[in-house]
Parts: sequence; C-alpha cells; structure tokens
Amino acid sequence: MKNLEDNMQKMAAVNYSDGRHKTIVDKCEGCERIVEEAGAKYCHSYLNPSAKWKLGFCNFATHAKPEIKVAKIRINPLKAAKRASKSKK
Repeated sequence: MKNLEDNMQKMAAVNYSDGRHKTIVDKCEGCERIVEEAGAKYCHSYLNPSAKWKLGFCNFATHAKPEIKVAKIRINPLKAAKRASKSKK
C-alpha cells in the first residue's frame, strides 16, 4: 500500500523544467501562483503565462484586480414618472 501511495505522489508531481511550462512574464511578478524550480519561475496554474496576458489581463492573477468602469445613465424624468404611475395602477 505504501508503494502505491509513493507512485501516486510521483505521478501527481509536476516537472516544470520538462519544456511544457513556459517561464513567467514581468506582469506575473507578485502573484501567489508562482513556483520556483531550478532557478526559474513558473506559473502553477497555466502552461503559457504570456498567452494569458496577451488579451490584457490574466484571470488567474492574485496580485491584480481588473478595473470595473461604471457608466452613469441619464434618465429622462418625464419617462420615469410615466413608468412609475403605470406600476401603481
């Protein structure tokens, strides 16, 4: 049973330096998902971090939050009054 557990742990272990994982980009600095192996830094969640930042923002980033823009909508007071009176009937 012990041998089976050891084999499962070895299979679950990720080898970051095998060529599949790409090193992180500058925008990734400060993220909690960074793993350092053999002097290089890799993303724990994604194989190619530069592709996640290509469109503007990485959704895995723990150190940066996207900015939400709130736009104010101007409401016509006459239409608002008509709508309010219709709902009372």
